Amino acid sequence: METTMKKFKRCQSCGMPFKKDPKGSGTNSDGTKNNMYCSYCFINGEFLQPDMTLEEMEALVKEKMKEMGMHGFIAKLLTMGTAKLERWKK
Repeated sequence: METTMKKFKRCQSCGMPFKKDPKGSGTNSDGTKNNMYCSYCFINGEFLQPDMTLEEMEALVKEKMKEMGMHGFIAKLLTMGTAKLERWKK
């Protein structure tokens, strides 16, 4: 897959910047770092919530941002681009 060769700055599932991920990124099935997904979304080559929908991801991310003290309006604005991330492209 061409996208695996590209270096992303954000998780291509939830949109979180990799610099905010305590583990730096998710992991592939062989234990190597995955350059597309964060450790909250992808471990050992698998999504932690494989059946999650785009709408569920957006709601989860908005809620997490609000828990961190972000205003709801800003959280909504920041999640508007989720559908453009690699996991959700159709």
